[in-house]
Amino acid sequence: MELYTPVLVLAALAALFAVGSVAMSTMIGPRRYNRAKLDSYECGIEPTPQALSGRFPVKYYITAMLFIVFDIEIIFLYPWALYLDAMAWFGLVEMVLFIATVFVAYAYVWRRGGLDWD
Repeated sequence: MELYTPVLVLAALAALFAVGSVAMSTMIGPRRYNRAKLDSYECGIEPTPQALSGRFPVKYYITAMLFIVFDIEIIFLYPWALYLDAMAWFGLVEMVLFIATVFVAYAYVWRRGGLDWD
């Protein structure tokens, strides 16, 4: 249990900082709201009707999810690259299967037009 003590202390400090920051911002932050502060902001230009409705195109979310999927793949590749010698052929075969699975998903998205920006 003493091996996990520093991790638990760090987690408790992080939680305390997060809760404390939110609490302090609500206690000492300004409370004067007006129409301009509650309006959508688009880089200094007048908001478009699409931004006023609060809805984004579905394509925006699909692109974000694709980025997350392929970003997670890179996260899995890093530890594999570090311990490739220890895993030998088993690790190589497993990683080839993993990359093939992700590549099939990538090819599917590409064929369906999920990467087009039009």
